Amino acid sequence: MEKTRVEKSSGETRAGARYEMIRQTLDEAIRAGSVPAGLVLLEGPLADMFGTSRVPVRKALGLLHQEGLIARFEGRGFIVTPEGGEVEPQRLPLNRAVLGLCPQEELVDTRSTSEKVFSDLQEALSTCMVFGHYQVNEASAAEFYNVSRSAIREALMRLRDQGLVEKEPYAQWLAGPLTAREITDHYEIRACLEPAALLKAAPHLSRQHVLDSLERLTQLEQGTFSLASLERVEEDLHIHCLAPAGNKTLLGVLRQSQSPLIVTRIFYDMLGIKIEEAMLNEHRLVLQMLLQGANDAAALGLQEHLRRAQMRTLQRLKVISVLPEPALPPYLLRLS
Repeated sequence: MEKTRVEKSSGETRAGARYEMIRQTLDEAIRAGSVPAGLVLLEGPLADMFGTSRVPVRKALGLLHQEGLIARFEGRGFIVTPEGGEVEPQRLPLNRAVLGLCPQEELVDTRSTSEKVFSDLQEALSTCMVFGHYQVNEASAAEFYNVSRSAIREALMRLRDQGLVEKEPYAQWLAGPLTAREITDHYEIRACLEPAALLKAAPHLSRQHVLDSLERLTQLEQGTFSLASLERVEEDLHIHCLAPAGNKTLLGVLRQSQSPLIVTRIFYDMLGIKIEEAMLNEHRLVLQMLLQGANDAAALGLQEHLRRAQMRTLQRLKVISVLPEPALPPYLLRLS
């Protein structure tokens, strides 16, 4: 199981550098004609080759998708389409040779072992909790990642702070299920706190950030959809626009209440359907109000957006509930 988005920290710059490095490497290989047209690119094998998680690979593929160098098709992943025409998918082993990369070229993940383990556990837990109730076996996870149990325990304690796993004294680590009731509770918290945080942050919010956020919305609406671009748009409004509020405790509570976003990510990742225009329009309205200095109206727009997002998330959860469970690491034992 590969990894998911990590908490923003001093490691974020390194994560950003990784996805840009992957994007640039693939971009140059495709434009040079080293990569066969129609080659199917999958997140997992590319993550293994670059020695990273799926997150930077997903973002890199999303950017290449926007550039028109790769395209979605009926199967999983993307296909290489350097000329933008229709090509037949070629499912070849993804390695340095097929991508035209030098065998001696260093494509090394620079993260520490603890960062890698934390990222991987975060991805696994955030995925499994949507599909049921699971027990995390510390010993099995330690063996799986070839680290000590204390390293696993430390990562799980950090993830407990994010609400992805829980543990009573002398009990097992448990993850999920993310129920309709919990989603409703999270959105109630967000509907109360995010508008207040936005009002506090708005006077200190960069005008350029708002303009850039509007531009990314337009690109997502007019361009080709990718999970990376969707995640960036969500971060623009629900993280970066609130950050200038300066209340770390408030922002920490909001981060713990954003697990319903996992449902949206999995929904689009598994179904590959077009993003709803309603969400884009709601984001745009809030951003435009901020741009005009109508901060009270922006806060009301954000509150209404969260109300509607709650209903959409509950509907998506129903759809996901009937989909087959994805492959999960062996240290996760399904309880129900």
